[in-house]
Amino acid sequence: MLKKQWRLMVGLLLVLALVASACAGDDAAEETTTTTEATTTTTEATTTTTEAVEETTTTEPEETTTTTEAIPRADADLVIWADDTRTPIFEEFGRVFGDENGISVAVQEIPAIEEIDDRVIQAAPVGEGPDIFISANDVLGGLVANGVVEPLDLTAVADDFAQGAIDAFTFAGQTYGLPYAVENIALIRNTDLVPDAPATFDELEEIALGLVEAGEVEVPLAIQQGEGAPYHNFPLFTAFGGYVFGTAEDGSYDLTDIGLDSEAGLAAAQAFAAWGESGLMDWDVTYDIMLESFGNGTAPFAVTGPWAVPNFENVNFVVEPIPPVLGGATRPFIGVQGIMVSSFAENPLIAQTFILDFLATQEAQEAFFAADPRGPSHKGVLAGLADSDPNLAGFAASGADGIGIPNIPEMGSVWTPWTDAYQIILQGGDAEAAFRNAADQIRTAVAG
Repeated sequence: MLKKQWRLMVGLLLVLALVASACAGDDAAEETTTTTEATTTTTEATTTTTEAVEETTTTEPEETTTTTEAIPRADADLVIWADDTRTPIFEEFGRVFGDENGISVAVQEIPAIEEIDDRVIQAAPVGEGPDIFISANDVLGGLVANGVVEPLDLTAVADDFAQGAIDAFTFAGQTYGLPYAVENIALIRNTDLVPDAPATFDELEEIALGLVEAGEVEVPLAIQQGEGAPYHNFPLFTAFGGYVFGTAEDGSYDLTDIGLDSEAGLAAAQAFAAWGESGLMDWDVTYDIMLESFGNGTAPFAVTGPWAVPNFENVNFVVEPIPPVLGGATRPFIGVQGIMVSSFAENPLIAQTFILDFLATQEAQEAFFAADPRGPSHKGVLAGLADSDPNLAGFAASGADGIGIPNIPEMGSVWTPWTDAYQIILQGGDAEAAFRNAADQIRTAVAG
């Protein structure tokens, strides 16, 4: 699952585009048509109507053509685009908002959240887009660059939400979205093998290597490497003060300031080299090895996300933040989903009022969480997790001071050279040279 989610994340960062695929049948002359419906629910007083819009994918011999039919804007005062999971929530609160304000509210269901930002970019400038839509923080830079998202002043509700989640929807000093869900990695500890939480990462290393030496475990720290290395290693990288891109005074990213070969980045590189040499970290640990080793009790620690937890049902464990490294806090990447207002909204004031007065409430945020139980960004909802879902509470604690994945297209130039650098380091190569070379590759790619 993590491989799939990681590849999806990287794909979004690299391409920020809609990808569809079809396979031709055995008959070279056969044509296959796939239809996906987009549903529109319009609430006007007590009237609900549903329309269907088709997307057709046609496959011909030796050639694949994908046609995505535009979704016409619904005939309503306030139009919202959402995926199937969150559409019922917008419908419920939109009905109340519409009745109280004497307006019609239409919720148009888009087949997948990954499609929404591309559809907004295409439809909004020609007057066919929504007033409100949902998306993820890692594509925010593209939305801003295309001029399709409007700043959203969260001052009145900011104290109710985790600052890291708000920061993830902030670009060049302006906030563009109300967050409702957060996802990140954390430390998962086998409580039978390690009853007490290590106070520091040095202590974790000592315990883990001691268990290997005693023959009680095989993998000291199950942390995925390979294509997921920069994401999973990021909390340890940040403990030294490491960063991806520096920031300018206005909060925008300084693309000339690459954190890999900064003083902090090079200190982190040396630490990873030491962890590779001691045997704590191993480049050959894949996602599957992480799942298997921790899931069968042959690894005392794992670093992963909530998507992996269902595989650990045979292990007694707790989820908690990764302990500090030499006093430095470990800050994971956080992925955040949120609600935004289109720059082409026909009724921007109505849209902002609906978001701030109805969707920012704890009641609405609880509904978002119930529909899709991932880390909530609302502090009131977070407070209730300790008893109801201690695992998710552990992930939330780990991500409380997390860092949003830089929401700019240039991140697409970062992942591959950074991954290659980690491979060199964990396989015994020159650590500083690896990070310096990766930083140079990133600068060249960004400049080009």
